[in-house]
Amino acid sequence: MILAVSPAYVYRWQQVSDLIAPDEIAFRLELTAAQLKIVHTALKSLYDDLGHEEHDVKQVVQAVLAKLPGEHEIRAIDLERELRGNTPA
Repeated sequence: MILAVSPAYVYRWQQVSDLIAPDEIAFRLELTAAQLKIVHTALKSLYDDLGHEEHDVKQVVQAVLAKLPGEHEIRAIDLERELRGNTPA
């Protein structure tokens, strides 16, 4: 048995066979620019901290990072401005 979250965010027990298939889309997520930058930074940090023995996890993190905008686009996000609500300084 494994704990899974239903679309209504209600915790319930399900059989492993009832879970999302390995290549099936599990969730779609809309992010603000600030949220995107933080998610990208967190994933890069996680990736960099993973060791050789965690190769499988590293591959998954790398696959998620590949779905996000590139490093150049992420660096262009001004986090301070985004957190201020895009108002001029």
